[in-house]
Amino acid sequence: MDMKQILQMGQQMQARMGAIQEELDGREITASAGGGMVSATVDGRGEVQNLKIDPSVVDPGDVEMLEDLVLAAVSEAQKKAREAYEAEMKKVSGGLPFPLKIPGL
Repeated sequence: MDMKQILQMGQQMQARMGAIQEELDGREITASAGGGMVSATVDGRGEVQNLKIDPSVVDPGDVEMLEDLVLAAVSEAQKKAREAYEAEMKKVSGGLPFPLKIPGL
């Protein structure tokens, strides 16, 4: 392979990665905690878009439990978004680790 071919491949990969990022940004990923009592929806970047709390879990005497459930739901949704992103990027990069780490650079 010459340098021109390598650059063309890099540009193609970059274009595909941009398209995948755009598609992931439009995705909604939902996770729940407490048997579905709290659910969080994030976009492909992992940013929270929606949060639903079942009224039966709102107990003024146990706010800590509600906080834990919200945190668990948001964390799980963000984890799923990160995994979806990594899986898509792995497809584009042909299984190479992402981000690419080139020794000496």
